[in-house]
Amino acid sequence: MNSSKHRHFVLFKPYGYVSQFISNEPKSYKKNFLGELYNFPPGTMPIGRLDEKSEGLLLLTTNGKISAEITGTKVEKEYYVQVDGTITSEGIKRLKNGVEISVEGEKYLTKPCRASKIDVPELPERARKIRDERHGPTSWITITLKEGKFRQVRKMTAAIGFPTLRLVRVRVGTIKMNQMKPGEVIESEQLI
Repeated sequence: MNSSKHRHFVLFKPYGYVSQFISNEPKSYKKNFLGELYNFPPGTMPIGRLDEKSEGLLLLTTNGKISAEITGTKVEKEYYVQVDGTITSEGIKRLKNGVEISVEGEKYLTKPCRASKIDVPELPERARKIRDERHGPTSWITITLKEGKFRQVRKMTAAIGFPTLRLVRVRVGTIKMNQMKPGEVIESEQLI
């Protein structure tokens, strides 16, 4: 297939959607799928995944080669993460240096990454309320990785004692979420 015929999309994946198009589950198992958001062409695949409770930037393409390049370890993925509790400088340092998590039942030490505390970012309201102040303080951090193990960011913050409450991917490589709204899809000439 000629690469000029491939199509590429930038999506703000809303909370509560699964990063796939069809289900292998029984029909009684109700999930929201990406195909409900836009009329994607046949052969479209998400590049990497965001779990059902995660939101933000998700790239999609009909080109498997580009998908492999972006999910590799050369392209940065940046996340804004709301964590339970007031994050400490020690916690940030541990994230930066790498923490031990479980991947497919095996111990795994995450690669060094960029992490820092940030002010509350301007993000669209989430479809489901997180919680209110009665449950204690929360704080926001940014984490930038070049790897993407299953539920890695959530596992990393839990490993340092600050479980993730909200996770929003805001950048993949040079592509930023900017002012996109949940469910919005933009077709793009190229992704990398």
